[in-house]
Amino acid sequence: MITKTIDDNSIAVMPEDSDDLFNLRRIISKGDRIVGDTSRVVKQDKEYARPDRGDRVKVRIALTVEKISLDDVLDRLRISGIITESSNEAVPHGSHHSFILKVNDRITISKKWGPVAKKILQSNNKQIGFVLIAVDTGDCGVARLKGTHLEFIPNIYSGSGGKRYKTNFNIEKFFEQIQTALLSIIKETDSIIIFGPGETKRRFANFLQKSNASQKYSIQIAEGIDSGGEDGIYTFTKSQSMKEIISESKLAKVSSIIDEVMIQANKMGKRFTMGFDETSKANEFGAVESIVFSDNLIQTHDESKIIEFLNDAEGKGVKIYSVDSSTDIGLRVTGLGGIISLLRYSVES
Repeated sequence: MITKTIDDNSIAVMPEDSDDLFNLRRIISKGDRIVGDTSRVVKQDKEYARPDRGDRVKVRIALTVEKISLDDVLDRLRISGIITESSNEAVPHGSHHSFILKVNDRITISKKWGPVAKKILQSNNKQIGFVLIAVDTGDCGVARLKGTHLEFIPNIYSGSGGKRYKTNFNIEKFFEQIQTALLSIIKETDSIIIFGPGETKRRFANFLQKSNASQKYSIQIAEGIDSGGEDGIYTFTKSQSMKEIISESKLAKVSSIIDEVMIQANKMGKRFTMGFDETSKANEFGAVESIVFSDNLIQTHDESKIIEFLNDAEGKGVKIYSVDSSTDIGLRVTGLGGIISLLRYSVES
C-alpha cells in the first residue's frame, strides 16, 4: 500500500493489491471522513434538458462513513456515507453516496488513528515482491508473488516442438518474450527467482544478467523444480526451495505455520486451533500467537464479526496472515475451516 501522511489525522492511501483492500476494510470505521474522486449523475437545469435524465460527471467529494463492506466477487471495497463536501455545486451536501474502491484508486482517510489501525496500515509496506519464472525449452510460466497472493500472466510458449530444438528455433527470441513479460509485471524493489528442469533456467539467468533492462534486479536460481509453466510456479510455492530462498516472505512464514499445525494435529497436540469458534475462544484467553485465515472465512461468516475479531487479536500482539485461493496454501487453509492458529499455551475445551 502506498501511503502519504498529510497531517496528524489524515493519510492518503493507494491500495496496490487485494490484501491492501482488505486492510483498509479493517482500518476504516463508521464516522471516519473519506475524500476521493468519484462520479455522480447530475441533472442539468437547461431549457431543453430531459427532466428524467442527467449527465454523469466527475466530482471530488468528502463523506462521513456510515457503512463499509467487501465485494464478494471482485477486488472492490464499498464505502457508503453522507456527503459533507463536494467540488460541484450540483452535488448536494447531506445526500448519500458510495465509493467503490479498487486497486490503484486513491483516497484520503481522516480519523483518530489508534495503534492497531496504524500497524495494519504499515503491515504491507515492508513486503518485498518476487517475480517467479518457471522456464523450460517448450514453455514458461511467469507470476508475481506479493504477500501470499500470486498474480499470473498467461503461459509463454517457445514453439520449439519438444525437448529438442528445431533447426530454425531461436532460444534468444524466446528469452526476449519472457523478458518482456517479466518487465510488464515487476516492481522496482522485486527480486527474480528462476527455476525449471535442465539448464534452460541458467541460460535465461545469464541472458537477463547481460540485459540492460533486467540487470538491475536481484536474480536467484532455485534447484529441484522439474516443471516449467504454470505448474512449475505452483510446485515452487509448495517446495522446500521456496522456504529456503524466500524464508522471510509472508508465503514462507504461512507455509511454516500450516506445517506446524499439521504436526501438532498428528501428534494430538493442543497448541493449535482450527475453525473460527476454536480460534475465537483461544483469542479470548490471550493464548493465540499467530493466525492464518483464508478469504473463504469472510464469505461464510458475518463480515463485521470477523473484522472485529481480527482487530482485537491484532491489538493483543497476534501475528495475522491472510491467504487466498491463488495458491495451494490458501486452499489448504480453507479446507481446515478457513482459519487456523498456533497457540502460546493450550486452552482447555
